[in-house]
Amino acid sequence: MNRRKKMSARIRVIAVACSATFLLAACSEKPNQSNQSEPSFKENWLKKSEIDPDRRIACTDLNQYVNAKWLSNNPIPADKTQWGPFEILKEKSLNDQRAIAEAAAKNIGSAKASSPEQLVGLFYAAGMDEAAIERAGFDPVKPELDAIAALRDTSSIVRYLTDTFVRYSTSTNSDSADTFFQGKRRLFNLQRDTDLKNPKVQIAYVFQDGLGLPAPDYYTKAEHAELRSAYTAHIARLLQLVNIDVQSAQRQAGQVLAFETRLANASFTPVEMYDPDNLYHFVSVSQANQITPNFDWGAFFKAQGVDLKEGFSLSSPKFFKEVNQMLVDTSIEQWQAYLRFHALKNAAPYLSSAFQNEYFAFYDKTLKGQQEIAPRWKRVLDTVNSQLGMALGQLYVAKHFPPEAKKQALTLINNLSAALKARIEKLDWMSAETKKRALEKWQTFLSQIGYPDQWRDYSALRLKAGDYFGSIQAAARFNHAYAMSRIGQPTDRSEWGPWTTPQMINAFYSPNDNTINFPAAVLQPPYFHPQADDALNYGGIGAIIGHEMTHAYDDQGSQFDAYGKLENWWTEADRKAFKARTDTLVKQFDAYSPLPGLFVNGTLTLDENIADLGGLSISYDALQNELNKRPALAKLKIDDYTQNQRFFINSALKWRENIRPEKLKVALNTDQHAPAQYRAIGAPSNLSSFAEAFSCKAGDPMVRTGDAQVKIW
Repeated sequence: MNRRKKMSARIRVIAVACSATFLLAACSEKPNQSNQSEPSFKENWLKKSEIDPDRRIACTDLNQYVNAKWLSNNPIPADKTQWGPFEILKEKSLNDQRAIAEAAAKNIGSAKASSPEQLVGLFYAAGMDEAAIERAGFDPVKPELDAIAALRDTSSIVRYLTDTFVRYSTSTNSDSADTFFQGKRRLFNLQRDTDLKNPKVQIAYVFQDGLGLPAPDYYTKAEHAELRSAYTAHIARLLQLVNIDVQSAQRQAGQVLAFETRLANASFTPVEMYDPDNLYHFVSVSQANQITPNFDWGAFFKAQGVDLKEGFSLSSPKFFKEVNQMLVDTSIEQWQAYLRFHALKNAAPYLSSAFQNEYFAFYDKTLKGQQEIAPRWKRVLDTVNSQLGMALGQLYVAKHFPPEAKKQALTLINNLSAALKARIEKLDWMSAETKKRALEKWQTFLSQIGYPDQWRDYSALRLKAGDYFGSIQAAARFNHAYAMSRIGQPTDRSEWGPWTTPQMINAFYSPNDNTINFPAAVLQPPYFHPQADDALNYGGIGAIIGHEMTHAYDDQGSQFDAYGKLENWWTEADRKAFKARTDTLVKQFDAYSPLPGLFVNGTLTLDENIADLGGLSISYDALQNELNKRPALAKLKIDDYTQNQRFFINSALKWRENIRPEKLKVALNTDQHAPAQYRAIGAPSNLSSFAEAFSCKAGDPMVRTGDAQVKIW
């Protein structure tokens, strides 16, 4: 139920599960119910024993009513920072992937050279060879450290940044809240994506980056002082692991913090980074060089193998002006300290256990509250996914995604699409002029389900057996070269980027090509099963589909036209009416307080909250359309719940989530998604259909009326 905006490298993740403890035999094969008046799918994942018997609680707090018992009985595992349907389904997907990777590792010799089977096998086997990795120590990163030690002046720093950029240009398949924790941060970020002003072509985007803490505020606000101290101590400990003496390591750690503080003061905040106008700043190379006269962008792109015909997007000019100034007024010693630490941080998860444990101690335990490091096989699979995700995905789909699931998912999408069209046509606050453009955008939706029509070709990639760090770098270079080769080329809307794989637990909308995307692994219970009754599927995957469609018209998506072009297609009056409604939604979420003294940021989470509300509304309409076709089903109760009640119960079930307070604090500062407990209640509290389903009365906490009730799509 999330939207990924590709141009800013953020993935919105939705949680789903099949092997969850709260599931019954949901994955068993049952006869198709399509021609029956009642569902044959009697076994379902809604356990009545887990739902509060007092239905009045639904009108007070739907999350409490549906999820409290489950949350109480399902604590967070020690190697996790949160636990709910997403993590449960991810565990299932990881176990499926593990079986595939282990089989591939056993059959390296018989697999075709550079086939998905061989590449996955080589990569996984090398990552699991702990003895070899321990023997290597930090040898793999020594050439990088030597290059940093050899820096002598501004020009040598620029050459280093230019020539070494590719080595850590790795993709990531993590969710937006966790992208930061992947440890691949460089001074700035380079991607290729659709030109927001000319969606027919791919261009280069350069973004601010380079911070080791989650957001700029972490470097300046007093409330984060303790964390800054822990971060500085972590930097020093990591430097000591490469034989830098304690005093020098502590001095360099202070230099790194000061360096990053300057970057932070020139950086956009998370809220500002979600404004498309802050992400798109198209310039020619000569114009870019005027912003950074000490950094030659022409030479940089030439080193990346890119021949820029027109120019590129240089976001955050203020940030790059500061970097330009730092190239001449910051000492070589401080630059070396900063680059040395980040080289080690980037490499630490792939080096010997001392480095892995130090990385875990700060980035997972201190920042997120995780108690134990994840098993090695999971960490290696995460790396395989980040570097060879589509190769592993090809093997995953062949084994775990039947064609019938894709077919029925498409049927649901078509039904949700029809419901969305009807809602747009009936809007009383939108003019005919804007409606026409909104329906044009609806008409051009492209749905991508399960897996791509064309698999990525990895045949040119060569990996060396037993060389884990070398495999990571080889794959990074291969992926970087592929991305750079697409710059200046026509946009292919059917392409699945490296950020999305079939085995990923995710769903998202991309505004700059107007696509909605549902990877194979997300199309499982408790959100979707081909033989589940309509109430469950529409409350689950239906709300997800509607959510992604609504992203086309949320605060950001509404700034893109039917073809992904960034432009205003609204009348001034319609935009004003839209903002009045969304301002009320901002205030609703601003009032939620998950921890003492800490509140949800209604502006940061606005787009997702709009999509939650729109998606649930649209999916409810689609369910009613189906129930109207089958009156007997409409009257049917299962476990003494009506179809509409089951719809809303399952819509809340997906937000079952226990989360560690440390992780929650980071999310409140950086994540565009509100905490799960408020996503469970936010949208339904604005729907009269929810109040009717549970016979709630005016004045109940889950009933908003009058000006307090938000109605958008």
